[in-house]
Amino acid sequence: MKILLVEDDPIQLEPLKAALIKSGHGVDAVQEGEIARRLMGERHYDLLILDWMLPQVSGVQLCQQYRQMGKNAPVLFLTAKDTIHDKITGLDVGADDYLVKPVNLMELLARVRALGRRSPLWTGDILTIGDLELHLTTLTVKRQEQSIQLSGREFQLMEYLMRHPRQVVSRDQIEQALWEWDMEPESKAVTILIHRLRQRLQAVGAEDWLQTVYGMGYCLSVPE
Repeated sequence: MKILLVEDDPIQLEPLKAALIKSGHGVDAVQEGEIARRLMGERHYDLLILDWMLPQVSGVQLCQQYRQMGKNAPVLFLTAKDTIHDKITGLDVGADDYLVKPVNLMELLARVRALGRRSPLWTGDILTIGDLELHLTTLTVKRQEQSIQLSGREFQLMEYLMRHPRQVVSRDQIEQALWEWDMEPESKAVTILIHRLRQRLQAVGAEDWLQTVYGMGYCLSVPE
């Protein structure tokens, strides 16, 4: 999943970001509410993790504004505010889950997986399209009893394409989904990653499914 993580304390932000990336997610991590507000308006996210107490723009305001934009990705509050009233307020402004700091990283990752499974495409920890399976816990792709291990970035690309099957996705869309908001990927990064993913799909007999649409982008074309 592509996750927007908003936490103003860098001591807490970095290990959270590292744990999410290690689990196969793409993460835009920011410390300022104003930057978060701009990003959530410009980019697509599959999950938002928001601290409550942020300078200038609070997590509650961000959650409210995100819902007012008509966007429906799950929102998880991660905050030191721990009263029943706080939790009710957080959930009532549009959050889907609420965790009180200090947080256990294993529990946080389990909550993230649970929120990700709310997509109708997921069954348990497996994303399926046709007879192709993507396994979340092992970062493997499997088809007809053949399976192959993916790198973290290959897994992110495969998940993104499987979430948008039979759609042409541009290089810009892939870059937004896989790279952090303040990073500029190398000019051929997407081309190289597509090539590597085709090699992985070849091992399960599905290399032809990942098609190049010249001048437009790429498409995961799954046989009916």
